[in-house]
Amino acid sequence: MIIHRIGALFLIFGLFLQPPSFATAAESDAYQSSTLTARLITVEEGVRTDARTISAGLSITLEEGWKTYWRSPGEVGLPPEVDLNASSNLAAAELLWPAPTRFRAFGIENFGYAGELTYPIRLTIDNPGEALDLKAEVSLLVCSNVCIPENFELTLSLPPGTGVDQTSAAEIALWAERVPVDGDASDVSLLSAALVEGEDALVVQLSRPSGWQTPDVFPELGDGTAFGAPDIRLSPDKSLLWARLPILYLSDPPSPLALTLTDGESAVTFDAVTLGTVPAEPPFTLAPPSRELSALIWIALLAFGGGVILNAMPCVLPVLSIKLSSALKIADGTHHRIRFGFLATAFGTLAFMWVLAALVLGLQSLGYAIGWGTQFQNPFFLVFLILVLGLFAAALFGVFEIRLPAGLATRLAGLGREGYVGDFATGAFAAILATPCSAPLLGTAIAFALTGSSLDVMVVFTAMGIGLALPYLVVAARPRLVAALPRPGRWMLVVKAGLGLLLLMTAAWLFWVLSGVTSPTLARWVAAALIVATLSLAVGKWGRATRWAPILAVPMVGAALALPAVMTVDARVEPRGEVIEWAAFERAEIARYVSQGHVVFVDVTADWCLTCKANKTLVLDRAPVVDALALPTVVAMRADWTRPDARIQAYLEANGRFGIPFNIVYGPAAPEGLPLSEILTPGAVMDAIEAALGDPIGLAGNAGG
Repeated sequence: MIIHRIGALFLIFGLFLQPPSFATAAESDAYQSSTLTARLITVEEGVRTDARTISAGLSITLEEGWKTYWRSPGEVGLPPEVDLNASSNLAAAELLWPAPTRFRAFGIENFGYAGELTYPIRLTIDNPGEALDLKAEVSLLVCSNVCIPENFELTLSLPPGTGVDQTSAAEIALWAERVPVDGDASDVSLLSAALVEGEDALVVQLSRPSGWQTPDVFPELGDGTAFGAPDIRLSPDKSLLWARLPILYLSDPPSPLALTLTDGESAVTFDAVTLGTVPAEPPFTLAPPSRELSALIWIALLAFGGGVILNAMPCVLPVLSIKLSSALKIADGTHHRIRFGFLATAFGTLAFMWVLAALVLGLQSLGYAIGWGTQFQNPFFLVFLILVLGLFAAALFGVFEIRLPAGLATRLAGLGREGYVGDFATGAFAAILATPCSAPLLGTAIAFALTGSSLDVMVVFTAMGIGLALPYLVVAARPRLVAALPRPGRWMLVVKAGLGLLLLMTAAWLFWVLSGVTSPTLARWVAAALIVATLSLAVGKWGRATRWAPILAVPMVGAALALPAVMTVDARVEPRGEVIEWAAFERAEIARYVSQGHVVFVDVTADWCLTCKANKTLVLDRAPVVDALALPTVVAMRADWTRPDARIQAYLEANGRFGIPFNIVYGPAAPEGLPLSEILTPGAVMDAIEAALGDPIGLAGNAGG
């Protein structure tokens, strides 16, 4: 499919040596539309008696803002087709593909051309010296804010004779020079290429002694395979190139890998690449992105403020209950005990943030993509939280008392006179429960941290921890504040029951999340294990078998924690009480809908995202938004991230997001999308839909009809 560049140029420029003739210009009549002008051209003005090949080209001039595609179009699109079978005196035709450029539309990566281009065509004739009648049936897709299929016919007749069309020869030669040469005939060496298991990615490594300048990588694995934007790294001396390309869709089975690389004016192609092993990370170190100190300080203040406000969020009511329970327990203690107890709780919050930061850095070093709040996609994590919340709620209700063995309790007490381990755990647990609610307040800071250096990650996570722990720190600085609380009495029983109810409601919500992440069956088994464990502990307090009954609680808790490992994941149940008819998330479909003049509203959500549920209840399921999303000109598309999904993760990363909720609106007037704030308002959603459609009057009319 790819011819050697030197051979192609020799063929074309050799024709310049032929004597000129007085034949007409070797080009067809032009096809013209609102998007392009196309002609069929040839170097030769006639068919010589000694010629077996003719150099031709499909010359296209695209109107400003319009693009067409390469042989591998990318995530969406169609490659051009040129059918010359109806031609006479033609034995074969080979369409050559100049190196493409990368362009982004609708948030999607595509490969193709804009402006003026010529596809070189190498023609082989049956009978030299006889007339050649070319008839080309051309089909191509051109896209701007919308996509239009163009289908047309071009004809060109070459009589017997000689002569060269200098203009056509120069045009074809220019584009033939842009056809990638075979990799073995270049100074580029393909060192390795591999599909990375478990990551849905292609990783390649190449060398070029003369050095890389502005390289790009265009892989091909057959129809149906689509790649996201490449992560390209160069070694310090620029002689080595390492690239990782996320695989969005993979054909089954995939075709042999072809790899095209461009770098300025040069381009090479490696066909039928053998897949082997390659480092998952670049075999050379790179300096992290440099950022100004003022930017880091501003983001740290933003993270601190988000952590402070998070304490007052309704979704953190269980966290507040733990704080209040701790304060009531030590309200009559000494100032020393109160101060160090609250400091231990604050340190627990900070410690969790530091552990989280260390995990982020560790996973990033291993090449994993990180998303904020994705621990709630893990069934083991959910089961653990359910058990802790359920048992803690039962203890607040007075069903049983959690007491450590005497020897262990004595040792723990020795750590801080009164024992600060529980205070520390309270702070850590508060931070754990706060994470699914924090994205709206901390989205910018988290994105800054996850795309920056190790220092950025540690500073941002520490600032978040200090903000979240601020109430503890305030009480630690002024222990007398605890004295303002009412004196202990019967009212504390009512408060404890209320706090237990809040924790029980949180556990019920987590049961609902668990049933979506895995299956309702698993949620029911975990609920049964929690009930048995609670009753066993209750018997230990109220029944006669005070020594042996609680022992049953230990294996039940252990069994519940082990259940996700032995139970299969059920298929997703039907949407629960949906008001809107949501389309399933298909990234490639966004471009198709927009090309047809639709607005696409994308909602990335999850069962464990409380802010997502608030947006749904307060905005998306209410007028006027619900009426707008039901219009025939609007497509409501939902990406459910309750369970891990690499496609949704890649989509979020492509839009610079690492947490949810995430909402974005595409349309004819906004092909790149209009991202919305994490906390939606009806006005913001309606404004974005109207702006994306580019016709607010039409939207209002449709809504009224």
